[in-house]
Amino acid sequence: MKIFLFAIFSLFPLLLLNRIESKGLHKHPTHAVTPPRGWNSYDSFCWTISEEEFLQNAELVSKRLRAHGYEYVVVDYLWYRRKVPGAYTDSSGFDVIDEWGRMVPDPDRWPSSKGGKGFTEVAKKVHSMGLKFGIHVMRGISTQAVNANTPILDTSKGAAYIEGGRKWTARDIGMTERKCVWMPHGFMSVNTKLGAGKAFLRSLYEQYAEWGVDFVKNDCVFGDDLDIEEISYVSEVLSKLSRPILYSLSPGTSVTPAMAKEISGLVNMYRITGDDWDTWGDVAAHFDVTRDFAAAKMIGSSGLSGKSWPDSDMLPLGWLTDPGSNEGPHRKCNLNINEQQTQITLWAMAKSPLMFGGDMRKLDDVTYNLITNPTFLEINAFSSNNQEFPFITGSHPSKSNPSFHSTQKKNIRNSHTSSLALVSCKEIKAKGWLVESVDQDLDQVCWKDNFETNEAAPFCIYKRKSQVTLGEELYATQYDGKSHLLETTDAAFCIDASPRQRLTSKEFRRGSSSPCKRDANQMWELNMNGTLANSYSGLCATVKTVEANAVPGGIRSWVATGRRGEIYLAVFNLNQGKTTITTDLSNIAKVLPGIKTGDVSKCREAWSSQDCHINRGSISMDVGAHGAALLVLTNNSASSNVVSFSFSSGYRVQING
Repeated sequence: MKIFLFAIFSLFPLLLLNRIESKGLHKHPTHAVTPPRGWNSYDSFCWTISEEEFLQNAELVSKRLRAHGYEYVVVDYLWYRRKVPGAYTDSSGFDVIDEWGRMVPDPDRWPSSKGGKGFTEVAKKVHSMGLKFGIHVMRGISTQAVNANTPILDTSKGAAYIEGGRKWTARDIGMTERKCVWMPHGFMSVNTKLGAGKAFLRSLYEQYAEWGVDFVKNDCVFGDDLDIEEISYVSEVLSKLSRPILYSLSPGTSVTPAMAKEISGLVNMYRITGDDWDTWGDVAAHFDVTRDFAAAKMIGSSGLSGKSWPDSDMLPLGWLTDPGSNEGPHRKCNLNINEQQTQITLWAMAKSPLMFGGDMRKLDDVTYNLITNPTFLEINAFSSNNQEFPFITGSHPSKSNPSFHSTQKKNIRNSHTSSLALVSCKEIKAKGWLVESVDQDLDQVCWKDNFETNEAAPFCIYKRKSQVTLGEELYATQYDGKSHLLETTDAAFCIDASPRQRLTSKEFRRGSSSPCKRDANQMWELNMNGTLANSYSGLCATVKTVEANAVPGGIRSWVATGRRGEIYLAVFNLNQGKTTITTDLSNIAKVLPGIKTGDVSKCREAWSSQDCHINRGSISMDVGAHGAALLVLTNNSASSNVVSFSFSSGYRVQING
């Protein structure tokens, strides 16, 4: 009964907000007052999901997860692609578009879309389940629409867009030089400086609202693929719709807080890493980036008609498929129970949106208990002051004379490599490029700033002084003063600004190269302030020294406060063996001013449901390899009705007396 009452009262604010929205008591309800929760089809179905499979999953989300605050069910990418031989994630010519060049559901996979209904019937069924319906969309306009040169719809007139006495078409607005780099056969940017470009984007999102869409995940517009013009205009369109639509951005390779601050007020959630899959490397890669966003006060900052949240990506737990697959779910999650607990504990402490990715039809009890754990959900939705906690030490418990180390200390690696990465041009670390002449035909563009080691040789690329032959006037005008950059002095391979495949979270964004062509992602401009700006995203190149073949390791910790006076302390063991992690509770006051840890009288570990008795303010935990411990600390005046489920997590809690 206590568990039931706790769950009801914990979720009451969310349920009340949903009730207000469903009754339409105000035109623009506050969006994303807490990190959004839901289910997304990508991890389990990739792009191949059908209407029947989607609705089966939605019904189970409604029955099993809705009471725990999971309210969105989202169809991920390529719902408009025909599932036939030859079709895959970057194939060409297999998409279904309407007469205005807009993507519509594949009628073979989504039979209720026939007759021009789009997702209307699916959305109605989802809403009848008490859920909200979401879709994934790509940047700009499809290559297929540009090739077909479809007219553009003027939604204010219900007819073709006419300006300057002529009818505008897809070829007028499609920017072929700014294709989505990881899906070049699929989509490209539209020119939002043109009235016709704006009209096309407006026709897309007004159609989504007509279908009953509540959530849009906009891909290939952020991170390395930043398209600030599209994000800004889409946000403007959404703010004017009578139907509220939550706005999400994906993916987020190379995102920094400085870059995110330019868009956070325009959206409700935005990815801060590449794709997260069920590998330990992907999980471990999130610790640094989530720390940085918490330190920058980006968690729960102002967003579109509400708040915005840094998004660590979906939870790839349960029954899954493989990235880029042409088949549905067929395997179990590769993470062990320690690693799964570590992932969702970090997602909770960092207050990331929670989008479960496993097939609901094969949801096992262990996974279900993980994603519905009341303490986990309480922290994710209602905790505050969330931040990394550096005052911990660790040692191997098997050693008789342990050597303690702090998370502040850097591990020494023998091997390093320098790689290109992209950052906002406003960041200091974007400045450091200098030009030196090699000969009469070639310049050397070198990075000579912010090296971590004095022994490192300058990172250099090359620019030919004679411009590449420009066969088109548009191309010559667009890239006046901008150049290709070469990998070596004699190569015909140019540096690309964005990876040509979707990277996972653990993969560092490395400068790539390919045969020189007239693409914006290969065009660079060296500015007087020492920045090297790219024409595709408007971001600037920087050089990072990367530890070669480094296996993520060490210990980490986060701290937060609860709405009833609790203190949440999470510790993580990223090492490959069991590690004893120790902290003094008095250190919490150093990062949480006003907190009196001397009043703490109760300690409970959430994943094991073990009580821990605090003596002399020091707590030590033997935490298993890749595992986590989540402590809930309370005092006599704080509510102690914090409950959790029990799991075997491979650690014990001991008290230093």
